[in-house]
Amino acid sequence: MEQYTVTVIGLGFVGLTTALGLAEAGHRVYGVEKEPARLAQIQAGQLPFAEPNLDKALVRHLANGKFQATNNALTAATASQIIFLCVGTPCGDDGAADLQYLRQAIDDTLAAFTDGQYRLYVVKSTVPPGTTKRAIAPYLAEHQTPAMQIGLVNNPEFLREGYCWQDFIQADRIVCGCEDEEAEKIMRALYAPLAIPFHSVSLNTGEYIKYLSNSMLAAMISFANEMALLGEAIGDIEIARAFRILHEDRRWADGSMKSYVYPGCGYGGYCLPKDTKALQAQAKIYHAETKILDQVIALNEQMADKVAKRIMAQTKATDRIGILGLSFKPNSDDVRDTPAAKVIALLQENGYQEIMVYDPAANGLFAEKYPQLKVSYYSNAEDVCHDADIVVILTAWSEFREIRDKIRRKPFIDGRYLL
Repeated sequence: MEQYTVTVIGLGFVGLTTALGLAEAGHRVYGVEKEPARLAQIQAGQLPFAEPNLDKALVRHLANGKFQATNNALTAATASQIIFLCVGTPCGDDGAADLQYLRQAIDDTLAAFTDGQYRLYVVKSTVPPGTTKRAIAPYLAEHQTPAMQIGLVNNPEFLREGYCWQDFIQADRIVCGCEDEEAEKIMRALYAPLAIPFHSVSLNTGEYIKYLSNSMLAAMISFANEMALLGEAIGDIEIARAFRILHEDRRWADGSMKSYVYPGCGYGGYCLPKDTKALQAQAKIYHAETKILDQVIALNEQMADKVAKRIMAQTKATDRIGILGLSFKPNSDDVRDTPAAKVIALLQENGYQEIMVYDPAANGLFAEKYPQLKVSYYSNAEDVCHDADIVVILTAWSEFREIRDKIRRKPFIDGRYLL
């Protein structure tokens, strides 16, 4: 099997997983990270975020020389045949994806193409349909010289936080938006050692599949929440039991889709909020109606308010509120756009001052991300339950399932229908 030298720019969740996954496949990989503290941490063999099994891969490939972390994008790109762009594409106030970091990554590496060798840019960052063809390709055309040989593809990721190593090494499919025969040949060879089904599609289709997937997952979560709210309004409905019985349908039995069709506090993290808004913004550009998508986003933005009102209906502002769960999902320390931050902020706006919190993995990151939220951090769930007047579950960590049996006399609000 052919081996390549690859540069991965941006060593966040997606970039570091991609870099180590390609090293596992036998390629030599340079990982480029500009943030000094994160770079030093990675070079020392320490993950900058919680992710099972990825830590072992980092140590392994640093030791065998397959992976090297650096802050010099140009030197790495000059030594490579393939350059993965794994930088952030945050959404702006209008919901549109911000491409400035992608353009900067190209600016940082384009000089590597002056030696006349064919090199391939791979857009791994999540971008709305039409971006590679109508924004990135024109940007390259504007800045490259006639002598440069540049290929361009997109290669969306389908990684779940908490399962990223498994999802890369044992992916169910690889999607490559590609309209260049040489580029497709290289991408197929790059992934060949992993023996994963490979789908070469048009540039727009590659991006579309990613947004189709994330928008569907977002819609399923909001649908479950809408049905749960309807059930509460009707009354005398065992909501959690109803959804668990729904999952017994044999079409759900062998997959993990059921985790999305389940009510809770709304979706959070990085991908679903950003990608649904970016797709909504893209639809406006093309004057396409997306009424369901609009409602998915609107309902998700209402969920924190619904949960906060539920808490306030059962408590007084002087009560001590215990919060179990700060990350947006279990088995992850990601607190970006987490419902917990929104609920706590709403409670504090309404005069609640005594809020005590605990998360198995995210206490530190939550404190760093939301310093304006004045809460008391606890090191275990039992102490929160002991000190609080009422306990609220906002993340479905499995360790919280037995907590009510341990603290039988304490009132609970189960925002995740976990108990």
